[in-house]
Amino acid sequence: MLDIENLVYRYRRKGPPVLDGFSLRLESGGIYGLLGPNGAGKSTLLYLITGALTPLEGRVTLNGTDTRRRLPATLSDIYIVGEETLMPRMRLSEYVRHTAPFYPRFRREVMDKCLETFGMTADVRMNNLSMGQKKKIALSFALACDTPVLLMDEPTNGLDIPAKAAFRSLCAELMTDERIIIISTHQVRDLDQLLDHVLMMNDRRLVLDRTVAELQSKLSFARGVSREVAENSLAYIRTPGGYDVMNPATAGEEESELNLELLFNTTLSDPERINKLLNP
Repeated sequence: MLDIENLVYRYRRKGPPVLDGFSLRLESGGIYGLLGPNGAGKSTLLYLITGALTPLEGRVTLNGTDTRRRLPATLSDIYIVGEETLMPRMRLSEYVRHTAPFYPRFRREVMDKCLETFGMTADVRMNNLSMGQKKKIALSFALACDTPVLLMDEPTNGLDIPAKAAFRSLCAELMTDERIIIISTHQVRDLDQLLDHVLMMNDRRLVLDRTVAELQSKLSFARGVSREVAENSLAYIRTPGGYDVMNPATAGEEESELNLELLFNTTLSDPERINKLLNP
């Protein structure tokens, strides 16, 4: 259980708050998408969860322990993949030898499988890689650590289309009921088929906190409809193939595939409307 209670955080003492009274509870067994525009506070929240940043008010606890205490047992339970992938001047095999002992659940066979899926090997020099290759290395090591809490900040940045598909497949395969995976991104199309739970941040607050199952039971999505149909829908966006639309689901209607981009745009523009619809 990860509890985030009434967090307040500023980067400058007299600056505007990045988070202001932010609260959230996350349970094991879910892949959470943390979505929001640039500057919404997503990255800040991840580093507050790890204990690397100290809130002005509030706290984050993992199974009752304040993560800001940075206890060894807590540190070994949390792993974060930052948006920037700075690599040491060594081979990956050396890095694993020095770093893996800090994560008692680390499984070398999992890392090797991830590397193979990404088309990489453990004998590469970590600093002599492209941005995308560095991201593949970072994700492979992170997934192999098997920590109860795995945080990833913009993990698909720098990945090509096949690598993005491989990332989604690996996350789904390695997810367990004992893990919490939080993926922070503004590239919502990369996560459509992966998430169990959708969190959206804007203006220093949480504007949506729903399971994918809840969203699919209350909302209906369709793709490639006509302009006339779109203009009579709850929300729509223009696409090359016509219009994608969102409407309230009707009784007995078959569940549709979640359109995360459309939900994201609509929620950011009018969160009260969407939450009222989800809480009739």
